[in-house]
Amino acid sequence: MRDPVERSGEPIGYTLFRPQYIVYLEKERSRMNFGFLLFDDLEELDLVGPWEIISIWSRHFNGPTDCLMIAESDDPVKCYNGMIITPHKSFADAPTLDYLLVPGGMGTRKEVKNKYLIDFVASQAETCRVILSVCTGSFILHSAGLLKSKKATTHFSRLDNLRNLKDVEVVERRFVKEGKVWTSAGVSAGIDMALELIAEEAGEETAGKVQLYAEYYPAGTRYGTAHKEPQAPGYIKN
Repeated sequence: MRDPVERSGEPIGYTLFRPQYIVYLEKERSRMNFGFLLFDDLEELDLVGPWEIISIWSRHFNGPTDCLMIAESDDPVKCYNGMIITPHKSFADAPTLDYLLVPGGMGTRKEVKNKYLIDFVASQAETCRVILSVCTGSFILHSAGLLKSKKATTHFSRLDNLRNLKDVEVVERRFVKEGKVWTSAGVSAGIDMALELIAEEAGEETAGKVQLYAEYYPAGTRYGTAHKEPQAPGYIKN
């Protein structure tokens, strides 16, 4: 990555990894905040996968100006597999968000009962353009009152738990869009949802450029026979 350069008649920008992919960021963009919720024992890829995709959009293709990790306090958060993340903002000093992504993981079992966190999600959802969950983050959205009478999905191992809530129509898809409330299946599915969000908000050409930059073209290979297990979600079996 090269440093910003000034070209005659063109705004300051960044030269990407290949000459034919020169993208110039506008000097002035309307501020737009994309928040990523943090809590202990979240599943790393639920968060980091979409963070990478959205950050590429932000840095190189005129996406949201600010991508922010937000937690209940300023203390570092320890994820389920040991990654430690220092938040940019706490709930108390977080700005109004245009987008909020809620990851899943073992920590959601506790956080669905955390009134401070649930109130933060519900409050931000009122003004968000889109609020998204990955994996079992859907249960946090439900606790915030955002999934009532809506279609939604979650990690395949918790689909029945979501059905048992009775007021959610569970759909076994990679991701589900219900107005401004989006949910995805487990772990890696958040990457697909993030690209779909870019396609909807900025157009398919922009989403395609982000996809290429990330070289995200899943091979579709199925290893072994686990995908044939009765518990596997419908979108994998079909």
